[in-house]
Amino acid sequence: MAPYHAAFVAAMRRVYGKVLSSGLPRITRYRPGASRFTLVDPSGNSIIFIQRDEPAELEYGGSRKLTGLAKALDNARILREFKNDDLQAFRALKSAVRRHGADASLVERAIALCHLVDLATTLGAPTDPWLADLRGLELTADDRQYVESELGHLPGLQEWLP
Repeated sequence: MAPYHAAFVAAMRRVYGKVLSSGLPRITRYRPGASRFTLVDPSGNSIIFIQRDEPAELEYGGSRKLTGLAKALDNARILREFKNDDLQAFRALKSAVRRHGADASLVERAIALCHLVDLATTLGAPTDPWLADLRGLELTADDRQYVESELGHLPGLQEWLP
């Protein structure tokens, strides 16, 4: 899947000067290990590329074991990757950080804030409140390394982290 996604991303950069992740046309992000991505043409038609050997019992989220901010992060992932709804993912994460942020682990908060910064950038919304909160976290080197390993696909991640 990665080579196909890379080819579409390169073509989009060539034509538009950047990778379009919102509006029309657009392409969804491809995370390492993912088995699908979606390409949306200028007319709004979606083409979903699915890895041929994708497991039949693929976990798309909604685990009953997750609670709090972890559950909201999983929900936001589903909204972004499978429903292509960045706005709903943004709203869900904003609400979850307000409700569950204080009870979440430092790493979960950092991951949620990184997603909020990325979503705000994609949606053209201000990133300041999320960046300020993110930079205010006291992450250890191990925490930072974990966040980077989970979110290394996000452009700008290195500049955001404290």
